[in-house]
Amino acid sequence: MPELPEVETVRRGLEQKLNNFIIKKVEVCRDSTVAFPINKEEFIKGLLNSLIYKWDRRGKYLIAQLKEVQNENAQFLLEKSKNNGFLVVHLRMTGYFKFINKSTPPCKHTRIRFFDNNNNELRYIDVRSFGQIWWIRQGLSHNKIIKGLGSLGPEPFSKDFNANYLKKVISKRTKSIKAILLDQTIVAGIGNIYADESLYSAGISPFREARTIKKNELIKLKESIVTVLKKSIGSGGTTFSDFRDLEGENGNFGLQTNVYRRTGKECRKCGNLIERQKITGRSTHWCPICQK
Repeated sequence: MPELPEVETVRRGLEQKLNNFIIKKVEVCRDSTVAFPINKEEFIKGLLNSLIYKWDRRGKYLIAQLKEVQNENAQFLLEKSKNNGFLVVHLRMTGYFKFINKSTPPCKHTRIRFFDNNNNELRYIDVRSFGQIWWIRQGLSHNKIIKGLGSLGPEPFSKDFNANYLKKVISKRTKSIKAILLDQTIVAGIGNIYADESLYSAGISPFREARTIKKNELIKLKESIVTVLKKSIGSGGTTFSDFRDLEGENGNFGLQTNVYRRTGKECRKCGNLIERQKITGRSTHWCPICQK
């Protein structure tokens, strides 16, 4: 599943590529991809003549702020234009966007197509079809309608995410620190890859009970999370199977991982072999020598 760096890579690509993209036509190829409104005709009608004004990210969610465009030929101030709600996307396991400026027939995994006046297309493709897209009209709260979005913990890059916060939320928890990092209500955007890599960087065993981790270790863990995420964003995220950026390119961070998917290979620090074991159903990779 795309995690924070992959979603941030997509956000930046969308922001760069979709300058002045006004939705003039929407084609829903798979009804179940539209999570809200339930009526796909309402979804389509609501998005027409919407300028995709600004792309944000919250955890693993993409959020596009929409502006209503009455007359695209007229000079208008965007700041004063009427808001038209939000387009929210969760890519899930295999979802990705592709920008197409020369119309081509859609592949069988195409789920939704957005077109502008010049027939440029923003195509949403999803092999396993777990991804979802919402249009939240103006006046409704996307945090209330999308429960997963409303319950997210702080962003790893925010000032609210620090060692004091971590100490407070894990002080009585007997769960493993790996399970804690995967909990989106505690910290938003971290998944299996970056939990493993951050714990390795911090020298903390993924099996440790969260409550046993000391303040100085939490300071290091917080710094490791931020460093690993920034490094991955700089590499365009990680591709091990399906993730692609807007240009169809793979992320390159997978070439730099220290433990993730390196089972049986030598640790880059100590030379011991990397091990793998499941924690809460997720494959966990670690070095038993470097992580205590």
